[in-house]
Amino acid sequence: MKFEKVAVVGAGEMGHGIAEVFALAGLPVSLIDVKQDILDRAKSRIADSLKHMASRGRIKPEQVDQVLSRISTYTSIEEGARGADLAIEAVPERIDVKSQVLKGLEATLSPDAVIGTNTSSILISELSQFLSRKNRFLGTHFFNPPVVMKLVEVVKGPETSDATVDAVVELMKSIGKVPVRVKDSVGFIVNRIEGPELLYFCLLVDRGLAKPSEVDAFFRSQGLPMGPYELMDYVGLDVVQELLKYYAAKLSKDYGKCRTIGDLVSKGYLGMKVGRGFYEWEGGKAKIDLSRQTDKVGLLDVMLLEVNEAVKLLEEGVASPDDIETAVKLGLNRPFGPITVAKTLTSSEAREKLEAMSKDFDCEVFAPARSIRDGRLREAIEGRLQPAQPKPESTQPQAPQPAPISGGTAYGDYKNLRVAKVGDRVLRIALNRPKLNLMNVELLEELGAVLDKVKGDPEVFVVLITGEGGTFSAGADLSAYVADVVQFSEFSRVGERTFRKIVELPKITVAEIKGYALGGGLELALSCDIRLATPDATLGFPEVTLGILPGWGGTQRLPRLIGMSRAMELILTGRRISGKEAHEIGLVASLLGQDPDGEALKYAESLATNSAPIAARFAKMLVNKASEVPEDVGLEMESTAFGILFGTQDMKEGVSALLQKRKPNFRGK
Repeated sequence: MKFEKVAVVGAGEMGHGIAEVFALAGLPVSLIDVKQDILDRAKSRIADSLKHMASRGRIKPEQVDQVLSRISTYTSIEEGARGADLAIEAVPERIDVKSQVLKGLEATLSPDAVIGTNTSSILISELSQFLSRKNRFLGTHFFNPPVVMKLVEVVKGPETSDATVDAVVELMKSIGKVPVRVKDSVGFIVNRIEGPELLYFCLLVDRGLAKPSEVDAFFRSQGLPMGPYELMDYVGLDVVQELLKYYAAKLSKDYGKCRTIGDLVSKGYLGMKVGRGFYEWEGGKAKIDLSRQTDKVGLLDVMLLEVNEAVKLLEEGVASPDDIETAVKLGLNRPFGPITVAKTLTSSEAREKLEAMSKDFDCEVFAPARSIRDGRLREAIEGRLQPAQPKPESTQPQAPQPAPISGGTAYGDYKNLRVAKVGDRVLRIALNRPKLNLMNVELLEELGAVLDKVKGDPEVFVVLITGEGGTFSAGADLSAYVADVVQFSEFSRVGERTFRKIVELPKITVAEIKGYALGGGLELALSCDIRLATPDATLGFPEVTLGILPGWGGTQRLPRLIGMSRAMELILTGRRISGKEAHEIGLVASLLGQDPDGEALKYAESLATNSAPIAARFAKMLVNKASEVPEDVGLEMESTAFGILFGTQDMKEGVSALLQKRKPNFRGK
């Protein structure tokens, strides 16, 4: 699919900018509108823009006339769109107006041409009903000003062909834009995520909780280029009002609760374009008193509304987490988007705050999305949500099923591991290579990938490592083909690097040892912070009796745990010891009883509940460094960490819980 000529219908704020973008990229453009004076103003604005770019060195001075010469103006679709390979309508957000334009374009263009709509929120399916060639129709949503903003939302309608989407995505890349693929949905990505914010700021003013200038002063102080009310003025209050009306019809009646914007629009106060909205405007700038900031608004409140709506988009399959993040960053000109914010939150934190906001404002739009409500925020933002399964048709009441303590896909699928969040803030990683859970490179790489993922998961405080079946791990899989000494040495390095990740993981790690923990299996356990074992478990290093040595950190970690003499004896003789003896010599912290899996989980849950995660992180680091740095350095590190912890929310919560004689609720903050 080739695009050699472009037609743009609508020479207003967006249309003339889109025409300029394509002309700058070297394509001939037909700019179409109903009156020549509108087109002349648009051409003049394009010329001013190009001259400004030339003065800034973005284009050469001689390119101004070259680019302008590529733009032809027409007052009829039939004349202007003839011969175009791509036509984009950029007329006002009214379906009656857009429908007439789309019909005119389809009647004029060849059957192979593509029609795009610059609608900012109307469903593609709703607009496609006016066309017969729906497979070549899609959303091409540019952002204002199009010449500056990199983002284009490429929206696939229900009947848009993949070839059409692919071709337009490549075209957008070729003209210097960053396209994101979007499934047809009300508001697409950026405007949908902004919807709850618009409603929130409307309700703030409606209820007299804060003045627009006080709110904008607060957001300016947070480093944002514009506050929310200034931005609404800039976009146009009539545009915002139409958006809220559309959302009220398509998403939730709550969007119809906003009164202030409707009042302003009814008075003709449309924002910057008429010189007055929430503010008076002069020379393209709003007159705002920024001397007072409100304390009624928190940045996290607004960010949570964005996170909540982003999760809803993920649940609907509208876009990927990466595309949502990219769209918000580029579309709103920010350094980060809602996915980044969500990575710092737990489901419970988000749920509690959103439920409170929903109640305070009597607004269902603010209520937590299903995945947040169900404790699956992390799965959502990592793109791991599973389609909802249909309920069985049985009419018999179902007995409640206990939550599994292993397996499932809650944290991803792996060939050699079973990984799942279990209990309260615990991640269980079980080696799963029946029947002895021998470790090969593939298993180690999978384990490393899980550790990388859990490192930044605020919903996990403790990682429990064990083996499926009755064995922890009988060691490395030595049956794999090894070409030479270099490859065997690299096998050692892979294990060392993976186990080092466990040592440095900013979470508490617990090894549940049962059956055999031999060689590499014991080294895996040694890399954990705490070891639990059944009394009859078998631990040992048989490597020397096989002509090798412990190659995954065993020669370094074992002496630090039980002393050089005992470590030397175990390594050099290959003698195996029981879990009971391992406990007696301090290798194992505690012994497990008849239900090792259940007891180990209960132990891990207790740690996750009673140990403040930031304090545990620093304590773990200091204990591990104790054997690596001089004592005076270690003490200095300890006092620094102690001071840092004084400023944490968890420290305040721990002291409050002690004084109130209750269980603390640590959040890792």
